[in-house]
Amino acid sequence: MTGTVLISGAGIAGPALAYWLGRHGFRPTIVEIAPALRPGGNAVDFRGPVHLGLLERMGVLAALREAQTGGTAMRFVDADGVRTMEMPADFAGGDLEILRGDLSRILCAAGDEWTGYVFNDSIAALHETPDGVDVTFTSGRQRTFDLVVGADGVHSHVRRLAFGAGRHVSHLGYYVAGWPMPNHLGLGRDTLGYNVPGRLASIGGDHRDPAKAGAFVVFASPELSYDRHDVDEQKRLVRRRFVDLGWEVPRMLAALDSTDDLYFDQICRVDVEPWSRGRIALVGDAACGATIGGMGNGTALVAAYTLAGELAAAGGDHTVAFPRYEARISRFARRAQRGGAGAGRFLAPKTAHGLAVRNWLHNREWFMKLTYRVAGDRSGGIDLPAYEVAESRAGRADRPGDPLSGASRPPRP
Repeated sequence: MTGTVLISGAGIAGPALAYWLGRHGFRPTIVEIAPALRPGGNAVDFRGPVHLGLLERMGVLAALREAQTGGTAMRFVDADGVRTMEMPADFAGGDLEILRGDLSRILCAAGDEWTGYVFNDSIAALHETPDGVDVTFTSGRQRTFDLVVGADGVHSHVRRLAFGAGRHVSHLGYYVAGWPMPNHLGLGRDTLGYNVPGRLASIGGDHRDPAKAGAFVVFASPELSYDRHDVDEQKRLVRRRFVDLGWEVPRMLAALDSTDDLYFDQICRVDVEPWSRGRIALVGDAACGATIGGMGNGTALVAAYTLAGELAAAGGDHTVAFPRYEARISRFARRAQRGGAGAGRFLAPKTAHGLAVRNWLHNREWFMKLTYRVAGDRSGGIDLPAYEVAESRAGRADRPGDPLSGASRPPRP
């Protein structure tokens, strides 16, 4: 295989896809709007033999285990600090939990031998021709690729360019936000949360620096209209919904006022069919994501492996490979995605009765066993083909490098 593939996004799905494309002999290039790989980030998890089996096949499982967080226990308290509910570390952390930035770094390193990188740039326009896709970057540079893949998250820019501005994202009734703050509570790796109906305020200890913590909030709301690039507006939205609360919330809001490092988004689900248009395809959250609770990272691994494998099996013919890729994993992806619909209701039930029921159930061993079984079912139940890959690679001399700016490997955080 010698086909060129441009991948938008250096998060999880993008580097995983680049790894497998390179193993099959394609020449992948990743374009990422950030100036370097993003460090830190929230903890993400993998569960079950399908997820862990793919990480093992990629040769990264040992490195991920070395960098894993060890899981994050969740304790919920009332306004007086009295415990109301507690979740063990493996409830949220699965079989392997790791910070998103560490995961991205390790996946990029796995495919670094054959992957070119374009950082601090993004796709501005796509024009498909019979022979390829003409790509114009926001920097003004241009290049033609055989295929383009959007691995750029639930708010995918590639999806908007290729599929139009249709309604592909469904709001699930909640918003989430997170930002750094001092660890004044002396928390370890656990998270402490406080609920009132329709709202959650929580603080989690930093997994690396005991002096640091992370604030995380959830609130129920109809879909809001706001500028996704206006951090000050997003801060006002958060403050307006939490300013009346006690507990540790005043300290959380004080830290919010002084930071520019804010994550803010709706809890949502991506609904788009099909996952490809001509020579342009979607993978990971861009195709079938859910903001929280949808096992998106494991699904991204499965999707990346399958998309690359089907392209190789079809000899690079996207007209054959893209439909086969979607048909093979779409049911698995939609099943995993269902968890996103309940994430907001679990974290911030909208009524006092709902909070009481949640706490009562999750303090029962039988209910926790049922919850684990459901999570296991969503992370498995798929048999992946053993796609044939090259036994060896020619080495670093054959890597494409950065075809636009000459950089040969991803800038590190």
